[in-house]
Formats: sequence, structure tokens, C-alpha cells
Amino acid sequence: MRSALEVVFWACAALVVWTHVGYAVTLAALSGAANLLRRREQRRGRGGRSVEAGIPERAQAGRQAGRQAELAGRLPSLSLIIAAHDEEKVIAQTVQHALALDYPHAQLQLIVACDGCTDATAERARGAGADLVLELPRAGKIRAQDLAVERASGEIVAFCDANALWDARAARALAAAFADPRVGYACGQVRFERPRGARSGANQEGVYWRYELAVRALESRLCSITAGNGAIYATRRDAYIVVDPIMGHDLSLPFNMVKRGLRAVYVPGAEASEKMVPSLMGEFARKRRMMSHTWPIVVRGGMLSPRGYPPAYAAMMFSHRLLRYCTPLLHVLALAANVALVADRVTALYVCTLSLQAALLLAALLAGVLGARPLLLARYYVLTTASPAAGLWDWMRHGTVAWWDAAEGTR
Repeated sequence: MRSALEVVFWACAALVVWTHVGYAVTLAALSGAANLLRRREQRRGRGGRSVEAGIPERAQAGRQAGRQAELAGRLPSLSLIIAAHDEEKVIAQTVQHALALDYPHAQLQLIVACDGCTDATAERARGAGADLVLELPRAGKIRAQDLAVERASGEIVAFCDANALWDARAARALAAAFADPRVGYACGQVRFERPRGARSGANQEGVYWRYELAVRALESRLCSITAGNGAIYATRRDAYIVVDPIMGHDLSLPFNMVKRGLRAVYVPGAEASEKMVPSLMGEFARKRRMMSHTWPIVVRGGMLSPRGYPPAYAAMMFSHRLLRYCTPLLHVLALAANVALVADRVTALYVCTLSLQAALLLAALLAGVLGARPLLLARYYVLTTASPAAGLWDWMRHGTVAWWDAAEGTR
């Protein structure tokens, strides 16, 4: 029995460490090795061999397509879609900001899809200059985006949150990714800004997000990203995938693109900004809601099926997605096994590991009282780790609706 408990404890601990640390370190090492090989190929090219010798034919075709597009100076037509539900406070600013993008006006179509709005969102979007405003019955963000894509005229369809402000060069950066014919999906990066009056350090989302973007950049460099974000992303119009409206695009589009033989890439030069949820409990509620939409994708949305995954991408999905969502269970099993091991026989090793786990939980409890940065980080980790379990509970108990309201404090 003790041997079985030790196996459970160390296996769970190893998987937690792998998904949070080991995976990123391994990606960085592989990326460094790939860069080294690339530089060797370039040096050989300078020695008389073509620089592109040895590069797969599909990669050469992608590079040639990119060069042709650059030489022609042609940008693809782009339809920017903003799905909105009762966003009268921010929609005019978002539309005006989008119209000021550094993108040829003749090539840019701006669509606002009003998802069952009961306020002045539609009127303010029209007044701000949107090319097309759709007033739709409420069916959720995804279905509003589907209907907007049907009316889109652009070769590329891009999507923006109602409260997201894109950098002036973001549209060009996203469109440039599609010069490679292998790319079907591209997402940018979001910078979170603390709302006025929010207590500094209350929400540690920014720390996690910087880590996540670094991992995403490595995934994109080596293969394809395993998830995007809803504030700034785009797909080819003819590659757009209609999914179940309770399954968000952030998670379902990248892996489905890969299953169809396309790449899903991260474009760090495409930047947007959004207000951060001001409180940590508000962030927990947001992640809990997101996870209630994630579990249907995992269980019945095709993520678990390995069919269509290249081996490297399958390993990425397991390491960065499935293990991450199972982290609450891994922590509980590790803690339970550790308690049982100490109860069976007190040893310095297992007392130490149990003390570390207890210290993490105690730090999270004290964070609300003391407010020190390390304690706040501990509390953020505990709550965000618990969010997949809470989201699963919500989905299993009463299902998941296709729509949701904006997180408090982000408008």
C-alpha cells in the first residue's frame, strides 16, 4: 500500500511540475536547437548552397508566397467583426479605434454583430461609422460571429472583443501571417491594463499572462499554438469553422485548424489592450465561466481525439491543455497521498512535501489579510487552479449556456 501511495504522489507531483515548468523549459530547449540548425543551414547557403536547400517544399512555397505578397504590396481584404451584447458604454470607442487602423480603408470592412442587445449598442455603432451593424436575437457570441462571417466580404475575417483596442499596426501584422498558405489561424497578444481605482496587486493575471504568451511564442515557432485569445485573432474566410455555440473559438479553432492540415500561429506584433478584471475573485469567476465552456470542447468537441494531430502537436495538447485542466485533481491526489504517507510512517521527506503543500494553502488564505505580493501570487495560483474543477462542476450540474455577460470592472 505504501508503495502505491508513493507512486501516486510522485506521479501527480511530476505531472504538475511538467505542465507548469518542464513543458516550457523543453520547448525553449527545442526552439534553441531549431535555431541552431537554421543558422547552420544559412552558413551552408552562404558557402555556395542555396539557403533554402533542405527546407521542406511546403515551407519554401510559404516563403515564396510571402515574398510575392510583399513585392506586390498587396494586403488581403479584411473583415473585422466585433460581437457585442449591451456594450453601449464602449462600442463607439472600439469602432472609432478600429476605423483608425493602419489598413487601407478600401480593403477593410467593419461589422458589429449585436447579440440580443437591449441598449443603444447598435445605434452607437452606426453613429461611430461601422460599415455593417447586425441586430440579432440573443444566441451567444459564437453564433453572432457565425452570422457576421456569412455577411463578411473579406478574404480574412478577424475578430475583436467589444472592449479591446487594437494597436494601429495590428491588422497588418495579423494579415501578414496569412502570406504563408499553410496558416489558417493567427492570434495576437493582449496587454491587460489595470482599471482606475483598482487595488494594485489584487489580480495577478498579468504575471500568468506574460508566462502564457512566452509559451505560446515557443509553440508557434516549433509547430502550432494550442489556444488563442478572443480579443485579437483572425482566420481565412474559406477556412472558418462553425462550432457549437457553447464552445469558444479561443480553444476550439487552433486544434481544429491543425486537424485540417493548417497551422495556428501567434503573432506578437499584433497587439491589443483590454482592462483587467480588478479583483482576484472576479478573475476566478471569469475563469470559472471560461472553463464551463472549455470542458464541452475537451469531452465532446474533438480535442481528445488524436486523429489529425501530428505527434509533436499531440504532445503539446497533452502537456499544455489536458494536463493543465486536470491540475486540480492532480493536486488533490498528491495531497491525499502525502497525508496518508505521513500517517503511515513519519519521514523527513514526506513531512517536508506535506509542509510545502500546507504552506501554499496557508499563504493563499493569508493573502486577503496581509496583501503581500508572494501571498497574492499563491492565492492567484490556488484559485485559478481550482477554476477548472469549478467549471466542470457547473457544466455537469446545469450545463453551459451559449451567452455570458461582461466581467465586472472590464468596461
